[in-house]
Amino acid sequence: MSRTTALVVVLALGFAAVTGTIALTKTVHLGQAAAKPAVSRAAIAKRKAQLDRFEASLRAQLRQKPPAIPKLPPTPPAASATPAAVASAPAPVAAQRVVYVRPAPIIVHKHRAGGEHEGQDHGDREGGGDD
Repeated sequence: MSRTTALVVVLALGFAAVTGTIALTKTVHLGQAAAKPAVSRAAIAKRKAQLDRFEASLRAQLRQKPPAIPKLPPTPPAASATPAAVASAPAPVAAQRVVYVRPAPIIVHKHRAGGEHEGQDHGDREGGGDD
């Protein structure tokens, strides 16, 4: 190995070692920062009190009786309908039936020069017959 090649290899290894050390120190620093509590106990207690109040209000709403449903408007009975009203009324619509029909297959024809197809051997070419 020549001296220049050895120098390049040593410099690459040194650079990798320095970069790895820097990455390791940053990782350790991030781990220490994550171990420290970011929020004070007072802030946690305040938020817990807010959540408790909100939960109490939700439970109170669950205990309340829901409002009454409004009554439907009166409809005329079917027996009192006049023949003219029955004739002009639209007929009840039957449930719509959906039928799925598969589309026809798409067929692609590949035209080849000479009018012959691959894999077919008519025996008129050299080496193509059964011997």
